[in-house]
Amino acid sequence: MATIKDVAEKAGLSVTTVSRFLNNHPYISEDKKEKILAAMKELDYEPSTVAQQMRGVKTHRIGVLISRITNPFFASLVDALEVTARKNGYSVLIVQNHDSAGEEESCLDLLKKKIIDGLILCAVENDKEVIEQYQKYGPILLCNTSIDDTSLPVVRMNDELATYNAVSWLLSKGYKQIAYSTGGTFQQKGHGSRRNRGFIAAMQAGQQAIKDNLVFRNVHTWRDGQRLAEQILLMDKNERPDAIFAGSDEVACGLISALSAKGVSIPGEIAVMGFDNLPVAEMVHIPLTTVSQPIEQLGRISVERLLALINHTQYRYDEEDLKSELVIRASA
Repeated sequence: MATIKDVAEKAGLSVTTVSRFLNNHPYISEDKKEKILAAMKELDYEPSTVAQQMRGVKTHRIGVLISRITNPFFASLVDALEVTARKNGYSVLIVQNHDSAGEEESCLDLLKKKIIDGLILCAVENDKEVIEQYQKYGPILLCNTSIDDTSLPVVRMNDELATYNAVSWLLSKGYKQIAYSTGGTFQQKGHGSRRNRGFIAAMQAGQQAIKDNLVFRNVHTWRDGQRLAEQILLMDKNERPDAIFAGSDEVACGLISALSAKGVSIPGEIAVMGFDNLPVAEMVHIPLTTVSQPIEQLGRISVERLLALINHTQYRYDEEDLKSELVIRASA
């Protein structure tokens, strides 16, 4: 394995000069840089990442924390994040927390260990006090999630308003007994709380009661959507919802699959609305009415803002780029 001394000899320069180059010293001539790079390439030399980290050299790597990569929304969001990072000379380290606070702390430790220059959290399980203390090791940004009363920078669309508008649209179409699924526990704070508030406000504005047996908690996956459908089919027909606002397209498609398999007319008997506008929304056999999230913009703006924090530069973005849109298809 080649050493820094080998590179210096091959380039015809001193070890000190090569060391300065590797540490981004500003006073290295272009001629010497070219010689060093040529020698490194010929010798297949890679500088010691650990040593660079100890000296505070940037890794040009950012971390992205998600709950699970199998969620189609996160897969699309990670793609948007990675594309922007790569355009800016950064690689992306993806970590899943699988809804575990402990796994999330392991990811936060990557900042402390200088393995990454900054971290984008797309899912949050820990309290803000736990997360905020890691800011001293590097910038942390929340993408498409939030923590109440936090000092952390946030990039997200107004999904409280998006939910309010979507449920209001269902009410305007004559649906009254609307079921609601959330990935959280249907609290005013915590996971999914902004959408919860939007749902509650829309139902109150439409003078419709929120029935606890039509609020489904901790619903995340396609299979969860199918199980939710099974629960609904066990209800007396007069107790069943006439519309369901699902927490994601994945859940909504699971609902459509299971309900239609049992002969339920969609939207004739039960309308289904999703949230995300992923490609699967158009592919399902009953195309899904859904709320479109600006996923590409969320990814781009989140990375650009994090890099501005890493480089101590100003960054502003147009909040109009993060607006939602209701996409009407056949399911509602």
